[in-house]
Amino acid sequence: MSPFIGEFIGTALLIIMGNGVVANVLLNKSKGQNGGWIVITFGWGMAVFIGVYAATKLGGGGHLNPAVTIALTAFADFDSSLLLTYIAAQFAGAITGAMIVWVAYKQHFEATEDKDLKLAVFCNAPAIRSVGHNLTTEIIGTFVLMFGAMAMSPAVSSMGTLDALPVGLLVLGIGLSLGGPTGYAINPARDLGPRIAHFILPVAGKRDSDWSYSWIPVIGPIIGALIAAWAYGLL
Repeated sequence: MSPFIGEFIGTALLIIMGNGVVANVLLNKSKGQNGGWIVITFGWGMAVFIGVYAATKLGGGGHLNPAVTIALTAFADFDSSLLLTYIAAQFAGAITGAMIVWVAYKQHFEATEDKDLKLAVFCNAPAIRSVGHNLTTEIIGTFVLMFGAMAMSPAVSSMGTLDALPVGLLVLGIGLSLGGPTGYAINPARDLGPRIAHFILPVAGKRDSDWSYSWIPVIGPIIGALIAAWAYGLL
């Protein structure tokens, strides 16, 4: 196996399970419809667990997140020659995973009239749209993710690997505590990859892909991860 294969498959699994639980809760005639926020956050926690576990087993570092990879490269001696490989694999995996979710829930997309709910299956949107506050929330959430992951796993600093279960529980906690304002993207690939898939796919009755917001779940997580990795290094 290879770093690209590991990160690609791990990120694809992350999105299949993560976006899948959102589809299950939001789309019409799904057996999980109206399952609520607890179901979504727990599903995302499990998605991170299986994604990280699979990625590390298959040759990746279990990052699944360009912000994490960039921060580890900048402040934790991660091999910079792997930076572009990891990021390319993460985005490719995220797009692929989102397409698979669409295939699985295609009939339910067709049965759902609300265009915003269809978009929400793929990517994030803020509860209250405010650039400054939305960006700040993504920075804070990703800071907690990055700092918490590095604190829980000493291997992060030396080898760039993450422990699957602790990180999955960490993401569950972030969703429960900080997910309300923006839906806690905390990962550029998790948001932008599926957003691209939404733009490309023939989703029944879809709206635009909300490109005016799309930069916030990219820039915010990168800033938050960089600050966290820098702060952890100081300590």
